[in-house]
Amino acid sequence: MILNLGKPTLDLNAGRGIRWRARARSRGKAKEFIRAGDRRAAILCLKRKRLYEQPLEPLRSLQLRIHNQIIKLEGVKATTETADALTIGVAAMQEMQRATNIDDVDKTIDETNKLIANVKQIQDSLSTLIDAATDFDGDELEAELEELEGADPVPQRTAEEDELAASQAEMAL
Repeated sequence: MILNLGKPTLDLNAGRGIRWRARARSRGKAKEFIRAGDRRAAILCLKRKRLYEQPLEPLRSLQLRIHNQIIKLEGVKATTETADALTIGVAAMQEMQRATNIDDVDKTIDETNKLIANVKQIQDSLSTLIDAATDFDGDELEAELEELEGADPVPQRTAEEDELAASQAEMAL
C-alpha cells in the first residue's frame, strides 16, 4: 500500500523533468530569436517559458504532501506491527501461565527445600564425625612433645630451616 504512493511521486518527477526541458527549450529559442532580431517571437518564447514554470511550484507542493503521507503511513504501520507483536507476546505469556500450575511450583519448591535440609543434615553429621576423629587432647600432645625433646637432643635449626619447616607444615594442612 505504501509502495503505491511512491508511483505518483515518480510521475510528478517525470512531469517536472518534462516541464524543465520545455522551459529550457523555450529559453533557447528566445535567444535564437533575439539573435535573429525577432523580438516579438522571443517574447512569446519567454511567455511560454513562464507558463512552464508556473505549475512547478504546485507540483513540488504535491510531491511534498505525498512524501509526508508516506512517512505518516510508515509510522502508523510500525505502530500497528508493534501492537500486533505485543498482542502475540501477551497471548504466549498467558498460554505459558495456563500451563504452569502454582500448586505444582509450590510443591516443587517444598521438595527442593526438604532435599536441601537433608543434604545439610548429612553434611553436619559428616563434619561431626571428622571433628571427633581429629579431637586430640592438647595436654597429652604437649607431654609427648616434651618426652621427645628430652630423649634426643634437638640440634638447633637456622632461621631458614624454621621457615622451611613452617611452610611444609602449612602445605600439609
